[in-house]
Amino acid sequence: MNILILGSGGREHTFAYKLSQSNRCENLFVAPGNAGTSEIATNVSISVNDFEAIKKCVLNNEINMVVVGPEDPLVNGIADYFLSDSELKNVMLIGPSKAGALLEGSKERAKEFMIDHQIPTAAYQSFTEETLREGKQFLETLKPPYVLKADGLAAGKGVLILNDIDEAKNELEDMLSNSKFGAASATVVIEEFLDGIELSIFVLTDGKNYKILPTAKDYKRIGEGDKGLNTGGMGAISPVPFVDDVLMKKIEERIVIPTVNGLQKENIDYKGFVFIGLIKVNNEPFVIEYNVRMGDPETEVVLPRIKSDLVELFEATFKQQLDKVSIELDQRAATTVMLVSGGYPEAYEKGKVISGIKNIDDSIVFHAGTTTKDGNIVTNGGRVLAITSMNEDYKKALKKSYQNIEKLHFDTMNYRRDIGFDLT
Repeated sequence: MNILILGSGGREHTFAYKLSQSNRCENLFVAPGNAGTSEIATNVSISVNDFEAIKKCVLNNEINMVVVGPEDPLVNGIADYFLSDSELKNVMLIGPSKAGALLEGSKERAKEFMIDHQIPTAAYQSFTEETLREGKQFLETLKPPYVLKADGLAAGKGVLILNDIDEAKNELEDMLSNSKFGAASATVVIEEFLDGIELSIFVLTDGKNYKILPTAKDYKRIGEGDKGLNTGGMGAISPVPFVDDVLMKKIEERIVIPTVNGLQKENIDYKGFVFIGLIKVNNEPFVIEYNVRMGDPETEVVLPRIKSDLVELFEATFKQQLDKVSIELDQRAATTVMLVSGGYPEAYEKGKVISGIKNIDDSIVFHAGTTTKDGNIVTNGGRVLAITSMNEDYKKALKKSYQNIEKLHFDTMNYRRDIGFDLT
């Protein structure tokens, strides 16, 4: 089978790593890919949102399966594009329809879906520039901290958590009146703050059946102790140590099943991942947000723990036969630590030569923002490399990742030295 992965980050390198292990995978392509994917697949210089070029690539290379990594093409309707095209409709595309992708594409839509299907979440209201005054009044009814979320896609940076009421009002005005996050903040969701510990649940669903994948916890803030600006993710751990059978049962019964049933009730074509961002408050799970694809860097700890053939799982997903397959998991813990460019998540430079990758021992290096130049692997993004390790104990796995990081170097390299700090 010929397979095309769309995307260029650590998530897509991890997909390539896992899919390439399958006997079913004959030729593997990644568009546009990175320096890591080029070692195990053929990179194709195509934008993930250029559907016409993707179609040409699929037909020219007789692609049987397309795995969509990032959210943008899903929100833009790539699944609908394939289904409506007579030459593409039988290609197994893994990712939800545009209607399904709205669960990530619109925070307001996600909240409405949760309320409609009785899925536990924080109380909220939505506001636009026209209702800015009412938004400021609503803030006064809440206790700090105040949570402001840009409704649309903002590259993981559209959520503000503020302790000061005046600052919250000013930021609300900046988002609505001054387009702080562009079109993404034309509508802003204000919701009650839930105090607890966060985790992520990943579900693979064919729209009717589902498989719960390993749990994970990622670390979003740039600074140690979870301080500083939000990033795309600085590291992750799987499984989440505090998730016991009791909590997992609550998550499945109150959140996973109602979510999949809700998709069915609304006749939403959904063949792909549901990433459920949760918060545990007094041992009760609440949904913070939905994503409609795998997370990054969570993918780098979830997929290495799946022992089953990923091509077979995806084929069963497309054919709506997930109930006929099982998932075998590696019981060891997986950890990943992200190496980022100095200055990230704000301004940073690219083109820094990376050294030491060949010296890594007993860890997996997943490339995120990398490319090749003059025979060298160089930085090409804010998040550069993810160093994944496995062990019976997550602390030992983390130690292994950090030991290997000492062998790596690029100018201004930065990383968090406290991944897992809140689990001890």
